[in-house]
Amino acid sequence: MQAGPARPCAILVFVTRSILCLLLTAAASLAQDATADLLRRLADAPGPPGFEEPVRRIMVDAMKPFASSIRFDGLGSIIAAQGTGGPRIMVDAHMDELGGVIRRVTPRGLLTMQMLGGWLDQALVDQRWIILGSKGPVRAVTGIRDIHYVPADERNRVYPRDSLFLDVGAASEVEARNMGIEPGDPVVPDAPFTNLNGTGNYLGKGWDDRAGCAVIIEAMRRLASLPHPNQILWAVTTQEEVGLRGAHTAAETIKPEIGIALEAGVTGDVNAHPEESQEHLGGGPGLFLYNSSEMPNRKFVTLVRETAAARKLPLQFDLVTGYGDDSAEIQKSNGGVPTVCLLVPVRYTHAHNGIMNRRDFDQTVDLLVALLQKLDDAAVRSLRDFSR
Repeated sequence: MQAGPARPCAILVFVTRSILCLLLTAAASLAQDATADLLRRLADAPGPPGFEEPVRRIMVDAMKPFASSIRFDGLGSIIAAQGTGGPRIMVDAHMDELGGVIRRVTPRGLLTMQMLGGWLDQALVDQRWIILGSKGPVRAVTGIRDIHYVPADERNRVYPRDSLFLDVGAASEVEARNMGIEPGDPVVPDAPFTNLNGTGNYLGKGWDDRAGCAVIIEAMRRLASLPHPNQILWAVTTQEEVGLRGAHTAAETIKPEIGIALEAGVTGDVNAHPEESQEHLGGGPGLFLYNSSEMPNRKFVTLVRETAAARKLPLQFDLVTGYGDDSAEIQKSNGGVPTVCLLVPVRYTHAHNGIMNRRDFDQTVDLLVALLQKLDDAAVRSLRDFSR
């Protein structure tokens, strides 16, 4: 049977639909790649406490298109605004990572290092590092005693950090200084970003808290074209790893009514005992019900639960000792602020090589955006009402 004159139209429709599908697929792929690229740039950027400039530049450039204003507190934390009316919501992530600073250049050209942040001694030995010297990056390694002469009774010993040296290949103090190295120079892990064997699990340094920084950028991008009944003050803070210092000064500046901290969660799916952590990689965003520095507002926890359920988003809960985060300073500011801490689960925090899951990240953005859209005057008044 002949198709008649309708056949060319059918072919045209088919071709048009095919092209449209290809364009939509390409756009989705481009957006996916843009987010992965943002995560790569943030993870690879050096920024130990007090030396956050490279991360700050990336964040400011990424925030500018979506912010009505950008300012800084006296410690260098970024405060970017979206919205001009309604309750003041502080959303926080910290830009610094664990690292170190050069203490001394020895006559033999070896270097000693003051650690910045909560390192385990066993995470420091036989690792590669980058020193940010005056003449540019200098690669280094913390050496290890050779097994061929270590006595048997020392072979299972953890060597303390005070016994370690950074080796830059220099044969003398003069040679090391000629590389542009001086006491006070910052040091960061040498651990480049990679999509781990194409699994969507991203390997890199500093997910604590570059994952939270990237959540802020993605949420800002979405909320630039979505309604929200509040003033959002996005705070990207300094010096969290050495005492939550930037969160303290940023909260003093913002004077929030509500606080949301974004952090790297601590997964318990490898090596941990059940009571140490309840999160696992790929299980969706997390929420602290307790950590050593912060107790979340109970009504706010309920709102997070309800928001996740309404959006059909998974939500993991965790209680971790030995953990401090910026929400501790936010909740103590401005006479007391209802606060929660949302988490992007991460394996192997406070080490050279952490792993985060891309779907967990995307769902954390989804949850944050949905939550912010609910925080109108009535919701905030309810969270701050302790009369009943």
